[in-house]
Amino acid sequence: MGGTRFIVAGSFIDGLGTDVCKNVFLAVKNGVIVAIDSAAHLPRNAGDAIDDFSHCTILPPLVDCSVSLSRSPSVDSRVRLSSEAAGLSEKTALLGQHIRYCHAHGVLGVADSDEITELVERYREGMESKRIIDIRISGRLCRSGQDYVSGKSAGGDFLKIGYSADIEDEEGPYPRLGHEDLRSILQHRGGKKTVVVANGVRQVGEALEAGCEAIEQGYGMGEENLRKMAEKNVLWIPSVLRAKNALDSAGTGGDVCCRFSQRYVAPGKAVPGAESFWKKVLAEQLSQLRFAGKMGVTTALGTGAGSIGILHGESMVEEMKLFIKAGYSLEETVRCASENGARFFGMKELGSLTPGRNATFLIARGTVQQLPRKLSYLEGIYVNGIPSVEYHKNPVKSVG
Repeated sequence: MGGTRFIVAGSFIDGLGTDVCKNVFLAVKNGVIVAIDSAAHLPRNAGDAIDDFSHCTILPPLVDCSVSLSRSPSVDSRVRLSSEAAGLSEKTALLGQHIRYCHAHGVLGVADSDEITELVERYREGMESKRIIDIRISGRLCRSGQDYVSGKSAGGDFLKIGYSADIEDEEGPYPRLGHEDLRSILQHRGGKKTVVVANGVRQVGEALEAGCEAIEQGYGMGEENLRKMAEKNVLWIPSVLRAKNALDSAGTGGDVCCRFSQRYVAPGKAVPGAESFWKKVLAEQLSQLRFAGKMGVTTALGTGAGSIGILHGESMVEEMKLFIKAGYSLEETVRCASENGARFFGMKELGSLTPGRNATFLIARGTVQQLPRKLSYLEGIYVNGIPSVEYHKNPVKSVG
């Protein structure tokens, strides 16, 4: 097995929802996993490369199915407005910063909700190395029939449709898309995958009837819609963290910067009833997520990173914690955070770790009991079987 690299893991999560394996090795050749076996069977041939991570857990790279890389999550409205009004160079720099944040937390794939093709291309032109994360762009977010020209592509890799306003903004700044408009858009989507932001029993039901392939948010949609999603194999991106973030800010009326290791709450007058409202909304979404798990609904993680207080990359750990709180096992949560999103958005180099797949994975120091917390402090990232040249365990110390 000349030219084969052997990577030993104390614990291994394959991303398919199967139980954690202890003390295994991955055999990698030409960037692809060729075998996975017990460490007791590890070949000891002279010259073979052996990377020993017996003190660590290996798991698939993460995929965030709902981000806005070009938006600042700052709680300071002046910062957000400044970033929106910035020139192309400044916006490109902000995009690059958020991409690095994602990469540092093991988020190697994202689905972006904005029309940022030009920014992404400009960012890649300025990079000496290849892309460090896989980005799927939705192009124009359809919020009305006029946003989409029948029979013509709206640009981007997939189609995102705002059939409801985001859960944080129930009123919304735009008129509601009609059911017939939704049907028309889906009929002329040109083979693109479609994600529909919809909340409530009726609107989610209409989106499912119209033939969407994924529901984002889905707050208050009810058990019957979840049953239909399981039957039709419609992906659900529940965005639980958005409700948790709103609850955290409701007590003071201020905005929360979810730097989860240390919270900052901006001053403000509390909105009467807001805290109890969001507590109920969060509890109901967790209950729906628990029911979805029992029904076999395919779910994926989408944090809404770029929304106020939701940080790029770091927020995935908190969304994973909420899945576990809803009753998902760690193994199931990892599948939702990696394989399910990667398959839906066609990220062929990401996802589960099995023979024949790319050897791209995360290394978290410690035991599985320390996950998902340890994903914020990765031991390393491997891309195509070798350590990522872009990842630095201690970026501050590595300078100079």
